[in-house]
Amino acid sequence: MAVLTRLEDKLGEVIGLAMASQVATELVVELTRELDPDLSERLQEMKDEAAETAGRATELADTFEGKKPAILERARAVRAKSIGALTSYLDNDSDALGGFEYLAMSVAAEVAHWSVLTQFNVRVEDEDLADLIAWAVPTQTRHLQLVLEGSRELAAEFDPETLV
Repeated sequence: MAVLTRLEDKLGEVIGLAMASQVATELVVELTRELDPDLSERLQEMKDEAAETAGRATELADTFEGKKPAILERARAVRAKSIGALTSYLDNDSDALGGFEYLAMSVAAEVAHWSVLTQFNVRVEDEDLADLIAWAVPTQTRHLQLVLEGSRELAAEFDPETLV
């Protein structure tokens, strides 16, 4: 298997995080559907964009000669770790608010990873990566805004004095 540069490794990580985001978001869509159908629908759009992110980043991996298999191996490893964190954080008793709290953490991690890729690209000046970053950073930032606002919307529906 090919040895990856830091940039290639980070590309694998963003692919893996986007793959895991689809799973996490689908779970939270289900937790939210009856409570707030509109919010659930917005999450579904986020899930679709996570799939697009993974697809676009995988296409970029094709441009790294001979490295795509190693990049995708890294992606699968990150996806597995992220799904492990998801199943540790959310269980059968979890509610939509807990789901949104988890999404806030995971989407913030995605934003941070894209920030690192942005900085790496300052040095390598890869036009294809720059194009992907120009699309992904605003998309990920919008996702973070959505889950933060969604957390507040859901929290407003709960009596903070109720026993759990």
